Amino acid sequence: MSNSAGTSIKEQNKSAASSLLKRNVRKFMNNKLALFGLIVVVMIAVACIVGMVIGVDYNTPVLPDMKKPPSGIHLFGTDTIGRDLLARVLVGGCYSILIGVFCAVMSSVIGAALGAVAGYFGGKTDTILIRISEVFQAFPQLVLVMMLVAIVNKRGLGNLLFIFVLTGWMTTFRMVRNEFMSIKGETYVKVCEAFGMSRNNIMFKQILPNVMSPIIVSTTTNVAFFILQEAALSFIGLGVADSTPTWGNILNAAKSVSVVTNQWWIWLFPGLAISLFVLAINFLGDGLRDVLDAKQQ
Repeated sequence: MSNSAGTSIKEQNKSAASSLLKRNVRKFMNNKLALFGLIVVVMIAVACIVGMVIGVDYNTPVLPDMKKPPSGIHLFGTDTIGRDLLARVLVGGCYSILIGVFCAVMSSVIGAALGAVAGYFGGKTDTILIRISEVFQAFPQLVLVMMLVAIVNKRGLGNLLFIFVLTGWMTTFRMVRNEFMSIKGETYVKVCEAFGMSRNNIMFKQILPNVMSPIIVSTTTNVAFFILQEAALSFIGLGVADSTPTWGNILNAAKSVSVVTNQWWIWLFPGLAISLFVLAINFLGDGLRDVLDAKQQ
């Protein structure tokens, strides 16, 4: 009897999980903006990856083809020294998306872990972590990043990733801390504590799944933010090295007045890639928030 009862409970749990998954998928599919965001993100990411894998020539200058407008040979035209702009946008997308996704995920992991510790334990632990976050937030983030870039005094992808992660965890930290402080007094948390469950299990297995919505929103927002941040820094010459064709570095070649007025394609296509990807990732994040919000289940 006990075996049959256990099997029945497992089957009910599987059925409930399958029903929840179907309902979430249906809910996501009904969100037109989220679906549009997913399609655009996948299309741009796949195109950039395919361009990188097949090895498009993005770095060989062809002087006779300098500043050529879009044509059948060069669909996006060429830049100021004759390099194919489509190839550079595709390869640059790989670097820009890598920067955005890696920094957003790592900063969210750090922020969520520190926010969980601060919100659950409170007291001196919370005070210390809050003060540390306030030190970082005392400066505008772009100014802080520029200061750290100047201190490091070396333009490189690794340094930029480190600086973005170091300065990007505070938003997630604040949200997760606030959620933990409001949830840790719930009945189910007190029951877990009464049964002697370890603090790590309570924090990361019982409470954290209920605060995934703000983490998802923060992560997706940070993907767009870090892509824009990299583009801004590269545009003013403080991002990655010029040899790395990020979307920001491609735009950097179009900052002169003559290029802006006479060679519109050099700034239009990388600018469109940045704008479209950032808009799509925000639509996708909003849709995932609505689907995965535990409070709506």
